[in-house]
Amino acid sequence: MRKRNIVWPALALAAAVPALGGAAPLKVQPPQLAAREHQLANGIKVLLHEDHSVPVVAIQVWYHVGSKNERAGRSGFAHLFEHIMFKGSENLAPGEFTEYIQSIGGRYNATTDFDRTLYFEIIPSNHLERLLWMEADRMRALDISEANFLSERDVVKEERRLRYDNPPFGRLFEVVLGNTFTRHPYKILSIGSMADLDAATIEDVRAFHSTYYVPNNATLVLAGDFDPQQALGWIEKYFSPIPKGKEIPREIPKEPDQTAERRVTEYDANTPLPVVMLNYHVPEEGHPDLYALEVASRILSDGQSSRLYRKMVYEQQIALQASGQSLTLEDPGVFFFFTILQQGHTVDEGEKSLVEEIEKLQSQPVTTEELDKAKNQLIAGQVLGRQTVNGKASDIGHFAVLLGDWRLVNQQIEKYQKVSAADVQAVARKYFRPENLTVVHMLPEAMRPSEEKK
Repeated sequence: MRKRNIVWPALALAAAVPALGGAAPLKVQPPQLAAREHQLANGIKVLLHEDHSVPVVAIQVWYHVGSKNERAGRSGFAHLFEHIMFKGSENLAPGEFTEYIQSIGGRYNATTDFDRTLYFEIIPSNHLERLLWMEADRMRALDISEANFLSERDVVKEERRLRYDNPPFGRLFEVVLGNTFTRHPYKILSIGSMADLDAATIEDVRAFHSTYYVPNNATLVLAGDFDPQQALGWIEKYFSPIPKGKEIPREIPKEPDQTAERRVTEYDANTPLPVVMLNYHVPEEGHPDLYALEVASRILSDGQSSRLYRKMVYEQQIALQASGQSLTLEDPGVFFFFTILQQGHTVDEGEKSLVEEIEKLQSQPVTTEELDKAKNQLIAGQVLGRQTVNGKASDIGHFAVLLGDWRLVNQQIEKYQKVSAADVQAVARKYFRPENLTVVHMLPEAMRPSEEKK
C-alpha cells in the first residue's frame, strides 16, 4: 500500500501526541508455546508444537555439535557437514533432497555456530511424511565419500575466502576471538582455518560424523499443521531403526579467568580504516545477568539514536560505525564495544570515546526513556519472531538443545520486562572491568610502522 502524506491540524496534533519518552515498556505476554515431548529408544528427542493456522509445517533437526566440539588441529568440521548433509544418502542422490523441497514450494537451509548445527525445512504439511523419511535417511546413511568430502571442502575453503580472507574487515572477528579467548575453542571461528581444512582426511571426517551425527545427539522439532499421533507414528517408523551412538564427549577446555588487561595491535591489508574493539568476558546463556546485558546492548547500539552511534558518528564525527553487543553462547561468551573510525582519526580517540560511554553506564543509571525503548525492542523481537511456525520451532529447539529445557522459552519476555536501570548499572560495573578487558586495534597495513615492515 502506498503511504499517504497527511497534514494534521495543529491544535489536534498538540492535543493527541503524548510527550516524548512517555511510552511505558510493553506489558505483553503472547500465547505460551506448548510442546509435546517424546524420546525414541535410540535417544532422539522429539518436540511437537501444533499450529493449524496455515497448512505448513516446519521440520528442524538440531545436532548438539558446533565448532567448539572440534579437536585441536581439525577446525571447520561442524561447518563442513552443513554442506555434506546435502550431498546424498543411501536412498537419495546428490541434490535430490533440495530439489524435492523446491519442487513442492518449500524452503530449506542449515546453519552452524559454535554450539550447535541446525537443519530445517518449511513445507506444505501434506508432504510431512516424505520429509521425515528423507531426514531419517541422511541421519542413518549419509554418503561420506572421498569425492563428496573433497568437493565440499573446496566449497568451504572458497566460502572462507569470500567471507573472511578477502573482504574489508573480514578477519576482524577472527582476530578478536583469537585474542579474547586463550584456551576455549571459541577462539576459532566456525568456518575453520585453511591449514586445518587442508590437513583433514576422510578418516577424520568420518570419525567426527560417527561421534556427533547420531540419534542420541539430535533433537527433532516439528511446528505447524500436523496430527501429533500420526507424526509420532512416522517418526517412530523412520527414525527408530537408526542405531544409537556412543556417549557424546563433552570435555571442552575451560577458559581461565582473565586477571589483567590484554592489548593487541594487528595490521591487515583488507582493513581500510582503523578499528577498535573492547572485549569483556560475560556469563553463559541462561545466566540471569545476561538479560540486563542485552538491555545495555540495545541502549548502546540499537539504531542511530543509540548512545554510541549518536555520540561518535553524529556529535564527535570520528566514526562511521559504533556499537556494543553481547555474544551469548552455551559457555561463557563476550561483550564487545566496537567502532570503525573515520579517516584521519586515531584508535586512541576511538578507545577514549568508548571508555567514556562505559564509565557513564557504570556511574549513571540509564534514563527511563532509554530503558523502556530497549526493553520494547527486545520484547517486540521475541513476539515477532514467533509469528511463523519456523520461528516457533527455532525458539523451542534453541532452549531444548542449549539450555536443556524448552519450557524456558515462555519465561524470556517476563525476564526482560523485569530489568531495571539499577540492573543495567550493576552488570556494567560487574563485567566491564579493566582486568576483564582485551583491547584489539586493527589497522590498515599501510599504517604499520616502518621498523616493523619486512
